[in-house]
Amino acid sequence: MARLLLPCLTGFLLVCVQHTLAMYPSSGDVMDLTPANFDRMVKQSDAVWLVEFYAPWCGHCKQLVPEYSKTAKALKGVVKVGAVNADEHQSLAREYGISGFPSIKIFGIDKNNPEAYNGGRSANDMIDAAMKAARSKVDAQLGGKSSSGGSKPDSNDVVELTDSNFDKLVMQSDDLWLVEFFAPWCGHCKSLEPQWAKAATELKGKVKLGALDATVNQLKASQYGVQGYPTIKMFAMGKKDSDSVSEYNGGRTAKDIVNWALDKLSENMPAPELVQIVNENAVKDTCTDKPLCVVSILPHILDCDAACRNAYMNILTAMGEKYKKKMWGWVWAEAGQQPSVEEALEIGGFGYPAMAVVNVKKMKYSLLRGSFSENGINEFLRDLSFGRGQTAPVKGAEMPKVYSCEPWDGKDGELPQEEDIDLSDIDLDKDEL
Repeated sequence: MARLLLPCLTGFLLVCVQHTLAMYPSSGDVMDLTPANFDRMVKQSDAVWLVEFYAPWCGHCKQLVPEYSKTAKALKGVVKVGAVNADEHQSLAREYGISGFPSIKIFGIDKNNPEAYNGGRSANDMIDAAMKAARSKVDAQLGGKSSSGGSKPDSNDVVELTDSNFDKLVMQSDDLWLVEFFAPWCGHCKSLEPQWAKAATELKGKVKLGALDATVNQLKASQYGVQGYPTIKMFAMGKKDSDSVSEYNGGRTAKDIVNWALDKLSENMPAPELVQIVNENAVKDTCTDKPLCVVSILPHILDCDAACRNAYMNILTAMGEKYKKKMWGWVWAEAGQQPSVEEALEIGGFGYPAMAVVNVKKMKYSLLRGSFSENGINEFLRDLSFGRGQTAPVKGAEMPKVYSCEPWDGKDGELPQEEDIDLSDIDLDKDEL
């Protein structure tokens, strides 16, 4: 009899152990996710999901249970909340790059590339993050955006690199390059592909992104020490050699890649050139392809000598350095030299110097209403960079006429010479006198 009871008892103990491994009760609001149900419940659903990856032995995971359960209860019917026993389901943990516990991911607009949650561990913090993700999904659907959100990624913006074209396209280029070395069979490479394409589209014109199949082009993969996939290398701006190559150590979402690349770009790039408006090309070449163009009108050289003008230009140069990551264009003109520009931007109404920032694509501008000083301009540009500030349409809804003129020679202004009149050459009638 004892022998017959032993298997039953053993089975009972196994069931008990399995239940103790699950930190959340099956009758609760936190759904138990496994490799068997994850794709169907999370990735293939239209709902926004908050997913915790935990280990039963993790002390921090145990402390999170009451707050996470409270979060799930509050979000019921709005955002789905689940948990993965990453100790038991290690394949899922590896798929999403889980290296510590507890790790929380938000599966929102793009289910293939969840957002890592790094906020507070209170229920209120997690609820706020989940609601923000839900709002983003609503906005994307309302605006008819693609499921990945933002600008539609174009795989054509990723340059296909090979052993034969690598040196010409990358090493002989002055551009900053990020190059992904991948293998076609690599699951992580497939997951990165849409993010890489999206980042390439967002960075177009600033940083170049390439991809090289390391299983086919083994010469370059070997040259740069590629041992795993995907491997991302940065090739710095300017003249390139072995010292210009470094490892990419950022995240794997498009946002992570873009931010990392722009940070590196700003570290190496010079301040933008402050260009005088002397003809149409000066404006076209400096402003047309830029997100914004900063237009300054400086006092006439007779009202503000060379030292005075240079002081203003030094302020503009310092601001260009501070905001160079924004990739804006910077131009200036002397007061009265470009009347159509001043009229179109309603600039100079309060005297000179004056400033307007123009969005050339939208034909809208914002006026600096504070002081033309480092602090005043910084506050103005900072607000614009955060999407704040008043805007107005450019008069005529097109670029104003630009007149050709001589560039400033860097010297003080001189009053025009008065011509001497030789009275002996003038024959006056006596009656006229």
